[in-house]
Amino acid sequence: MSTAIGRRLPLLLLVGMLVALVVYLQWPEKTSSKEKYQRVVVVKTVKIGLVDFNDSVEAIGTSRANEQVYITSKYSDVVAEVLFQDGETVKKDDILVRLNSQEEAAKVEELQANLAESVAQLNRFQGLYKQKATAKSLVDQQEAKTKAISAQLLSARIKLAELTITAPFSGILGFREISLGALINVGDVITSLDDLSIIKVDFSIPERYLTTVAIGQRIEASNIAYKGKVFVGKVTSIDSRIDSVTRTLKVRAKINNADNQLRAGMLLNLHVVRKVEQILQIPESAIIPIEDQHFVFVVEAGKAIKKPLDIGRRYRGFVEVIGGLEVGTEVVVEGALKLRDGTSVNTIGNKS
Repeated sequence: MSTAIGRRLPLLLLVGMLVALVVYLQWPEKTSSKEKYQRVVVVKTVKIGLVDFNDSVEAIGTSRANEQVYITSKYSDVVAEVLFQDGETVKKDDILVRLNSQEEAAKVEELQANLAESVAQLNRFQGLYKQKATAKSLVDQQEAKTKAISAQLLSARIKLAELTITAPFSGILGFREISLGALINVGDVITSLDDLSIIKVDFSIPERYLTTVAIGQRIEASNIAYKGKVFVGKVTSIDSRIDSVTRTLKVRAKINNADNQLRAGMLLNLHVVRKVEQILQIPESAIIPIEDQHFVFVVEAGKAIKKPLDIGRRYRGFVEVIGGLEVGTEVVVEGALKLRDGTSVNTIGNKS
């Protein structure tokens, strides 16, 4: 009996050693798993809710002044006075430039004197005609002469007035292109004038949107010079024709620009707001795409739970939620890449 036990002793010792080895190898793994399970991840969350969603059409357009013109001269003459500076704001009928007008002023005075003499002569002839002391033909001749001088005087006064160049409307002047004493010719540009109180913008949209765009709809415009700022306007007119080459429809909108932040020629990114509706939306940063599915982590009882969801339209960093989440759900927006389903979390910077 003792011999049999002695023979089995090495085998029993070997089995014992194997059991101890298995326990040793398994023990750290269980401890590690337990520690991993108890790991707490710090995340940022947001409670989702219903918001106004702007169903819009995107487009690109170039801004234009409400009124814009190049100031030119109708006559060739010498510049006698320059009464404006570069970039100056002017009112309608403000005097900008006076050309040499001495000859025209003298002509007006001469014609005024001639007209006064002709009128006096006409009055004498009419008096004599009433007394039957002169012929009717002489009265008619003098009357025709008086009318001719009067017309010449009107023409001279108009020319004299046009030698004083004024602003046709209120606005902001561009650079001065002439100098005092310079001889300018007909059509030479003196400066530019822009009315920037209202900005016009023309843009094109695909013809499929014809029935969904209407006069009076709100537009939102942005430009790279003003990061984060949105300029609001409205559609004022829609072209009567579709471009047969591009299959697009031309639309014009106006934006109130009382503070003169926008200038003519700026590139504007536009959104034509067709309708506003209430939807459930979440930030794009919360969504985890896997193949053709989308997931988010929601926080329930201090743990991150992975949930699938159906998404719809996207708008400026947000995504419409069609299904899978409810109002008030707390969704992880930062730190989702560190999470697994069931991970314990600590939320900071919670927004509602």
